[in-house]
Amino acid sequence: MAMFVHLTSDKNAPRIERRGIRVRRSADAVRRVVFAMPVTRNYYISNQWLRELKRGGQRTIVAVNFRIPDDQLVLVGHYGAQHRLVTAAQASGFVSKSDNAEGFEVLIPRRIEASEIHSIRPVKQVTGWRYFPGSHGRAPCGCSYCQRSQIKARKIRDKYEATT
Repeated sequence: MAMFVHLTSDKNAPRIERRGIRVRRSADAVRRVVFAMPVTRNYYISNQWLRELKRGGQRTIVAVNFRIPDDQLVLVGHYGAQHRLVTAAQASGFVSKSDNAEGFEVLIPRRIEASEIHSIRPVKQVTGWRYFPGSHGRAPCGCSYCQRSQIKARKIRDKYEATT
């Protein structure tokens, strides 16, 4: 059984513990999936999406660890590229063996039942990247389109307008 981690707001934890993880629309708005990452030896890689998720306004994120059968078909790939259909075990190996696994995601095309949940645990709230992998040390785009409805957007826009 392959172990995966799903990051969510701490407010969702009691519901998830009772009912499991429900599917959400993927970025292409075609599939209904559960977003996850394989649990790897590298804590950063397993929880890399945390800071990006916090940009949406959530204060505290928790990790939901769950197991699915090794032969379960999932989609794996970089968030901005085409995903490949592989088994859960292959997806876990693919991410673990990747030279740079930043930005990878696993899409599970079904809900996760409460009986499949292994644990719900707190995580370090400063793990991961913001905006895109490898963005550390680079200023975010300050245009009004990129900063719409973002936290501290006015400060970023003002700094951007002062430099242009």
